[in-house]
Amino acid sequence: MNRPDDPRAWHRPQTLRAVLFDLDGTLLDTAADIASALNHSLAAYGSFTTEQVREMIGRGVPTLIERALQRLKVEPAVAERAAIQRRFWEHYQQLHEGDQFLTRPYPGAADALGTLFARGLKIAVVTNKQRAAAVAVLERLGLKQWIHVVVGGDSCAERKPHPQPLLLALTMLGVPVTQALMVGDSQVDVQTARGAGVPVICVPYGYNEGADPRQLPCDAFVETLDALPGLLAS
Repeated sequence: MNRPDDPRAWHRPQTLRAVLFDLDGTLLDTAADIASALNHSLAAYGSFTTEQVREMIGRGVPTLIERALQRLKVEPAVAERAAIQRRFWEHYQQLHEGDQFLTRPYPGAADALGTLFARGLKIAVVTNKQRAAAVAVLERLGLKQWIHVVVGGDSCAERKPHPQPLLLALTMLGVPVTQALMVGDSQVDVQTARGAGVPVICVPYGYNEGADPRQLPCDAFVETLDALPGLLAS
């Protein structure tokens, strides 16, 4: 659906060859596992509920940890900050390899990926999560089969909202910016897409750093991802 307050009609690229998805908050609800890893890494200082963590997610784990430390009003030394990140990723990996794994695809995510893949579109995931962690969770949930390229926060020099990760994904796919679009859930995704010069569609759920996702200045919204193939065919 289009923005209700935007008179512009939705126009997809004349020739669409690639769709690039954000991961956390768009394809996957990862908040519970992220909250568990964050609380484990910050056990000496305090803890947060999953809902509090939802409001802090965005721009990658280093930013998440800094936001958490600010809320806790503690300022660890540089070495301790590095140790916090290490504890976060160690626990996060353990969760993804064990029975306490709580991450789930959002409704319609698998259907959307499968339909777009069947149409012959190139599909990429562009995330600020470490690439290995992103690939591992996509494989565990059975979604990786439809995804050609995964670009993580450690795949290039810059992270979203810088356009470099999105442009790297398009280079790897062999698709120009004029034949691509992005799907996300946050201001970070909108800024990334605008910087790269591609249209952006948003979902009205996810992790928009505590702000209302429905206020995002995107080109269109879909309530759930299974509505995306129909929008792209219009």
